[in-house]
Amino acid sequence: MTRIEFDDYILYTSFDACAIFEEFEMINIHGLNYYDCIFFDNTNDDTYIAGWCNLIPNSDKYYVFINLSRCNSDIETFGLLMHELMHLSIHLHNEDLKFEEEIITWAELEAHKLFPIIKNELQTNHSLKEDTTTQE
Repeated sequence: MTRIEFDDYILYTSFDACAIFEEFEMINIHGLNYYDCIFFDNTNDDTYIAGWCNLIPNSDKYYVFINLSRCNSDIETFGLLMHELMHLSIHLHNEDLKFEEEIITWAELEAHKLFPIIKNELQTNHSLKEDTTTQE
């Protein structure tokens, strides 16, 4: 599990969908269950948790968890980041949709910031995945 702390949240990444339960040392978190995760047939195409954004248990700080095994291509990776960061951005903007443009823009800019971090994790974390960016 890789952990990177930012001002507004903590980013966790792992190739193991169940690692977030182990990180927090909890069986049940926000309606999900460690044992359900373990016994789920976690693959690169289907997994118990692809990504997750929520409050850190017993805290007022948020986390974003990205399951690296679901980062099968650049487009899937960026989509997963945008998805989880939209959840976070909505919370950071107090769920006030009058800030719709700010919510979306924050998530987009944050996804641009995290994408190279995730790419690095994919390429250095004993991954067999290759760089899918095109070079001219």
